[in-house]
Amino acid sequence: MNAPAGLDLASISERVQSEVQRAIQRSIKGVEYFSTSGPSLGSTPKDILAARGTMNLYHYRPMADEIYRVPILIVMATTNRGYILDMVPGQSFIEFLLKRGYDVYMLDWSAPKPEEKSLRMEDYVLDFIPDCVRRVQQDSGEQDVTVIGYCFGGVLSLLYGSIFHDGPMKNLICFTTPIDFREMKLFQNFSDRRYFDVDRLVDSVGNVPPEMILSSFEMLRPASRTVSQVQLWENIWNDEFVKSYRMFDRWATDTLPLAGEYFRDITKNLMWDNKLFNGNMSVGGRAADISRIKVPILHAVAEHDHIVPYDAAKHLIAKVGSTDKEEVILKGGHVSLVAGANAIKRLWPRLDSWLGKRST
Repeated sequence: MNAPAGLDLASISERVQSEVQRAIQRSIKGVEYFSTSGPSLGSTPKDILAARGTMNLYHYRPMADEIYRVPILIVMATTNRGYILDMVPGQSFIEFLLKRGYDVYMLDWSAPKPEEKSLRMEDYVLDFIPDCVRRVQQDSGEQDVTVIGYCFGGVLSLLYGSIFHDGPMKNLICFTTPIDFREMKLFQNFSDRRYFDVDRLVDSVGNVPPEMILSSFEMLRPASRTVSQVQLWENIWNDEFVKSYRMFDRWATDTLPLAGEYFRDITKNLMWDNKLFNGNMSVGGRAADISRIKVPILHAVAEHDHIVPYDAAKHLIAKVGSTDKEEVILKGGHVSLVAGANAIKRLWPRLDSWLGKRST
């Protein structure tokens, strides 16, 4: 029997063989996926300078012969682990900074214990951050410190900088940091004061469990986990894709609980009353008006950030009192802005160029 005109039987045979081989490869790689652990994350050499309660201060070991004078203190978001900025070699923001000659410290967080449910915003802004800044000064021998805040770590850094506006913070860099909490639309719906009894929640459970926090993030894109799992299966034969998937999936699901009183403060002062945006925020009885911040500031935001939309972040630069200030809008999402291939090409070199001039 002759094949219909235009039908290439040899080509069909090759495609069938290719799909069969790919299906076999998927099966083999699928077994490997479930029988092996993912890549080791957060492995850049470091020393712990202090560990107190939920606070952990790390100092990363230098990787360059010449080091900039001004050290960097990175302040992580209180819901997330710091290894998002220290993935694997070649894809680590920390490693990049070290190789460029920066002296890098990180304020990372552990899960608050049940007895730490009484931690409030003032414990983070008036105790933990100033304590780490003092330790960085003592360890580095320098008075000036550059602060980098990621997401809500940026909010804490803004509050710190507004209260301690006379120093020792020399530069401030914020990544995807919200300022107008009215524009955090889905979070606003979750925490609507007409329906959300934050006092009852905190009084009942103490620390807010990570499952609740993770669920709120996943509701921002309800189908994202299913879609990503489908993409994983389709690309499971691709070792680089699987490696990247495992890194980011592990971090995305490795969510920390929040201290109960701290969560109550966030809900009432930021989500309900939007005090940071309105300029009437106070922490521990001390005014925290970000217009008092005068140091050079860089704010990096992502075009497609579903967690901190641009409308929630765009007023930051206008509201600080600095004259040396810049907003950088880059392609990517909340995580890909700071980690992954896009960050390596776009954000990291831009930040190095800006910070190098202000670190001597």
